[in-house]
Amino acid sequence: MEEEVKVLGLWASPFSVRVQIALDLKGINHTLYEEDLINKSQLLLQSNPVHKKIPVLIHNGKAISESLIILQYIDETWPVVPLLPKHPYERVVALFWAAFIDDKFSPNLRDIHRTQGEKQEKSIKETMANMLVLEEALKERPFFGGESVGYVDIVLGCLAIWIQVCEEIGGVKLIDPHSTPFLHVWFERFRNLNCVKKWLPDFDKLLSYGYMFRNYFLQQAN
Repeated sequence: MEEEVKVLGLWASPFSVRVQIALDLKGINHTLYEEDLINKSQLLLQSNPVHKKIPVLIHNGKAISESLIILQYIDETWPVVPLLPKHPYERVVALFWAAFIDDKFSPNLRDIHRTQGEKQEKSIKETMANMLVLEEALKERPFFGGESVGYVDIVLGCLAIWIQVCEEIGGVKLIDPHSTPFLHVWFERFRNLNCVKKWLPDFDKLLSYGYMFRNYFLQQAN
């Protein structure tokens, strides 16, 4: 019997794109159900009643929420092309960096395109500091996962296109061949993978979307 795999998500959401890339890397066909984040579907509200957020993976009728948890579920359910290392220590190191990206890096990046003035400058400064931390974590390896793409690559890589949007909006360079040479090469390598190219949003379309949200949040702040 063919498995039913659905993703409740949004084309512009890096967290949704994470799930789609992981499924594609595993060779798992899925259907994306685009959500309107203003008028959320009943399916989303029923599938994720606690947070009411995307993405949600629905596998044979069972719903799994939160992108990092979904990635772990995908990895354990379809073990071909592993995302996480088998060795316990290497595994928890990967989980640590994924948590760092979502807890420290992602919020500052988000605030670059949602704020202005001192708040934006603070977010830019903290984001650049976090970029240097990630640069040191990557070092000269092709991927965070070693010789092949893995869990941390997918977690960070799907934010990389948003990094470019924030560079444009914030008038700053965050991934730079001089200050972050390893991340610069890594990003080019990552986004040219076949399983990535088909899911990363178009930059111009995403930039327009970013400016739209920026205007919305700036208006809410006033």
